[in-house]
Amino acid sequence: MGVAVVGVATAQGTGAFARSSSPSSTLTGAAIPAADMDPLDLLKRMLSYDTQNHGEGGNTRPHAEMLKAVWERAGVPVEIIDTPQPDNVHLIARIPGTGAEEPLLILGHSDVVPVEEENWDVDPFAGEVVDGEIYGRGALDMKGANSAMISALLRHLDEGAEFDRDIIVLTDCDEEAGSYGSRWLAENHWDKIDAGSVLTEGGWFFAQSDKTTPMLITATRQDNVYFNLDLVATGTATHSSKPMPDDSAIVKVSRAISELGDWSAPVHLTDVTREYFSALADATSDAGFAKAIRLMLKAKSQRSRERAARLVERLSDYPYLHRALLRTTHAFVIQESGYKENVIPSEGTTRVNCRGIPGGEKPREFVAAVRELLKDRDVEVVVVGNDGESEEEALARLDETWATPPADLDTDLWRALSDASEATYEDTPFTPALFEAGTSLGPWRAKGVPGYGVYPYVISNEQLIGMHGNNERIFVEALEQGTDYMYEVFGAFRTDG
Repeated sequence: MGVAVVGVATAQGTGAFARSSSPSSTLTGAAIPAADMDPLDLLKRMLSYDTQNHGEGGNTRPHAEMLKAVWERAGVPVEIIDTPQPDNVHLIARIPGTGAEEPLLILGHSDVVPVEEENWDVDPFAGEVVDGEIYGRGALDMKGANSAMISALLRHLDEGAEFDRDIIVLTDCDEEAGSYGSRWLAENHWDKIDAGSVLTEGGWFFAQSDKTTPMLITATRQDNVYFNLDLVATGTATHSSKPMPDDSAIVKVSRAISELGDWSAPVHLTDVTREYFSALADATSDAGFAKAIRLMLKAKSQRSRERAARLVERLSDYPYLHRALLRTTHAFVIQESGYKENVIPSEGTTRVNCRGIPGGEKPREFVAAVRELLKDRDVEVVVVGNDGESEEEALARLDETWATPPADLDTDLWRALSDASEATYEDTPFTPALFEAGTSLGPWRAKGVPGYGVYPYVISNEQLIGMHGNNERIFVEALEQGTDYMYEVFGAFRTDG
């Protein structure tokens, strides 16, 4: 690889979409080490930093310092943004463009969820490669995506690329939880992250039944609606030597969990999910699966739709994901009760994390259905709102999120994502999709900025289950091909051919 010569455009730019608050440095020639352009090498380094977020942020500074050095070696202006929480920091790199178009922001989080280290087969922070898969907390979500995107950009810079816009790479903190994530950054440093479009995590690259052959490439244009419920039961507190089975808070909440666990919310198809499932039916090599999808899409009654949806879930190689794209989901995540082994507690609580489909079943409708289901279980179903928020205020806020339209597809970033899919994965179909989880896109969506998401590597269902679980991993070959994909995406914005 040669020396990068990226022109003389300042970070303020010279075009219509210059940002006066951008760094004033110019990109100078810099020899970019081959290791920094190697997504596997870069991902191993990222994984070696323990950035676990236990709910109140993590220690992201050492990881940020490492990436800062990567950008500095490439001659890219970069800065660490401190938050009020020590060592919980954001990193912003800005590749200057001509300013002819509005900036593109690449949004990738550095924090990861905690690990149950005793349940891993390898060290979750060693970046070990086993049988063609790289293991580590964050390998899939989302240090792998960060590595692919950053490595691809560095390849362009090494070739002397000039882009028609500034490209901002934000490696943020507190995406998994905490008070100083993208919303805090937008409130305090919007000038540094103001952009015309955003690319983050989201869309899955699916495989055929062999788990490696690309089947369908997706980019998400909408996130599910995130909300929580608490199941709360009360009973008589007394000595554990004299239990009162009919008045036990733990027994009551357990029975409610059992009933809710056996229940599913109704299927709701939206324009976004219909388009996705239609593309999936065309893409799969499994004729039975394709037939089930088409039956579901053509169903005239809710009963027929539910029956077909059950068949879709049963035949899918990604059953839990596809279940989540069809209905509001509820997951039992935290239980709290008791404090001493010889005391029967007076209260038991179970947190239920829910994800609703925008334009499908409203969260308030789901809450009403759960309350109706559990009306004879002697438990209270509590909507968990923000601090100081009433239930109606929380539901009204969720109504607004539910009604947020999907990102516009008539953008140059969307076209770049689509064209890159054809260039990299040849005849594999590409389609927009709904993200079953959530992202940090809120501040940009609130301002009408289009945002999309990809995890740029073909994955298996087993790898998908490892997301936020044990033995998180991705295929090395898929990471390398995904980096080629991101190289094609960013190539759409070069001015030098």
